[in-house]
Amino acid sequence: MNDLVIDVRDLSRSFGDLKVVEGLSLQVARGEICGFLGANGSGKTTTIRMLCGLLAPDGGSGTCIGYDILRQAHDIRRQVGYMTQRFSLYDDLTVFENLDFVAAVFEMPNRRAAVAEMIERMGLGDRRDQLAGQLSGGWKQRLALSACVLHGPKLLLLDEPTAGVDVKARREFWDLIHDMAVDGLTTLVSTHYMDEAERCSRIVYLAQGRIVVQGGAAAVIGGSGLVTFEATGEGIDAAARRLRGAPGVEAAGVFGRALHIAGMDRTALQAAVRAEGDGLEWREVEPRLEDVFIHMLSVEEARR
Repeated sequence: MNDLVIDVRDLSRSFGDLKVVEGLSLQVARGEICGFLGANGSGKTTTIRMLCGLLAPDGGSGTCIGYDILRQAHDIRRQVGYMTQRFSLYDDLTVFENLDFVAAVFEMPNRRAAVAEMIERMGLGDRRDQLAGQLSGGWKQRLALSACVLHGPKLLLLDEPTAGVDVKARREFWDLIHDMAVDGLTTLVSTHYMDEAERCSRIVYLAQGRIVVQGGAAAVIGGSGLVTFEATGEGIDAAARRLRGAPGVEAAGVFGRALHIAGMDRTALQAAVRAEGDGLEWREVEPRLEDVFIHMLSVEEARR
């Protein structure tokens, strides 16, 4: 197997008359953390399910961890860790029992020793004998991640893995992902959290089943062409409400004590700023990834 863990071309998948993925080509290198972004229904989950052998594509070709995605789906499933949005382990089994069951399914040799090592590695020792159903959301996700990597997969596929988990637990979860990337584990993760997307080595944005843009966070921001202005001072909430309907303003939102407006037309944005008068202090700032994401969602909605 070469350095490309994922190498697929022109993947397509429809459900009836609905085209969910169309002409998607993707390459992901060993040890890379690749983030999948896009609106609900953009084809992220369907793509992930095709890559891990759970869903056959209607068209296209390629390999995943060295196996043909059309003819060797079973081999792919044995060497992939797939974590869904919903906790899928057994609530009435303990942490140890859940992992021991997963190890048995994969017919792992010395499985109890492997489970004990994983519990130690993931910091689950104090919860070894606790029922999974009694764990908090963050610890459930840590247990689910442990189950996904227990059998030593070459590829980890995560479908919005931290939805509903608090900020601290999300950060700790991502620290584990990066630690495993150092050891060569490749990760493809879909997320709606921009702070998580910024932790990926590459971002892939999907719209209507196609890749619209991809690259590092800085490159995606720099190539967007988006212009943003920031205001501070009294009355930013009222200003945000007025500016949302102004010509050229695609988005206006308050973040803490600052108001951000964004759009593609600098002249129109400057005119909107001038119309607000002297009550606020304005300056042009670099767009954030969230600004770019909202812009892409707006463009996608306009095309529908």
